[in-house]
Amino acid sequence: MKHWKIWPAAGVILAAGCGAEDDPGSLGGGLAMPPTPVETVAAQTRAVADQFAAIGTLEAGEHVTVVSQIDGTVTSLLFREGDPIGAGDVIARLDATQTAAEVRRAEAVLAQRRAHHDRVRAIVEKGAGAPQDLDDAAAALQVAEADLALQRARLDKTVVTAPFAGLVGTRRISAGAFVRAGEPLTDLARVRDLRLFFAVPERYLGKLRRGLLVTVTTTAFPGYELTGRIDAVEPVVDPGTRSARVMARLDNPDRLLRPGMSADVTAILGQRASAVTVPSEAVFASGADHFAYVVGEDNTAMRRPLQLGTRTAEYVEVTGGIAAGELVVRAGHQKLYEGAAVTPLPNQPAP
Repeated sequence: MKHWKIWPAAGVILAAGCGAEDDPGSLGGGLAMPPTPVETVAAQTRAVADQFAAIGTLEAGEHVTVVSQIDGTVTSLLFREGDPIGAGDVIARLDATQTAAEVRRAEAVLAQRRAHHDRVRAIVEKGAGAPQDLDDAAAALQVAEADLALQRARLDKTVVTAPFAGLVGTRRISAGAFVRAGEPLTDLARVRDLRLFFAVPERYLGKLRRGLLVTVTTTAFPGYELTGRIDAVEPVVDPGTRSARVMARLDNPDRLLRPGMSADVTAILGQRASAVTVPSEAVFASGADHFAYVVGEDNTAMRRPLQLGTRTAEYVEVTGGIAAGELVVRAGHQKLYEGAAVTPLPNQPAP
């Protein structure tokens, strides 16, 4: 039997197996791993905005409870509940019979005091009277003028008018009712422009300033979006929540949004016109650090540490580690290692 032909071949095989190195890119026997197909995309530049999202509460641009300023009987209510009214429109009238009579009485007293003052002045000018008499007559005239102004003001208050344009609420009283000064008649709210209040964590306070743009949406009107601007930031941070209260103003031209509604607000804290971005799926974490695989001209993948900026569901802003135009592995980096040979698939555009 010719056994000597078998043993040398086995020796060759054994020698080859013992000589292989522990190389992740080797299959053993000196054979290299075939290139790994990966999906790649070039890092792009785009406009990026730093945003903060919160839930806020809408309030009327102006809101008052309309009250009677004097005691009196309501003779008429001249508004329809829920309707818009203009500034200066009459809301209610009170019985002015007594007040009008007091105005006429004050006018008569004023005319008498003025005539008396004129006679005393003529006498004093002729040297037939004492200057003190003229002073007393002048003081009496001024008292009469003040009394007339007071009565006319009371007469004006029998007509209750709207201090600004807005939507009037429901009636709190009925015509014929006797009301006391300060008793509510109805509510008036200006809803063409609204105020939005929301809380911002203290870490964002350095980026907040008056005039920053905000966008507002509500669950009541999906797809309907309004824009406004930050108008004020409370000077004191809440020690319990470590947040500051912020107020923004926005126009509500269609009057769809109403005071008291909740709203989703997004504040744009800053913008960069040419930020380097890569798809979100291209970035992976290792501990507290973030990395991406960059494909070189020789089609080898190198793991690159990254400094990140703004993140969204679609893309990540890279502030350091990758330059615009460099090819990064978008999908398939789980199979890669440092220096791995890859076969880039046709480039896919970044979302």
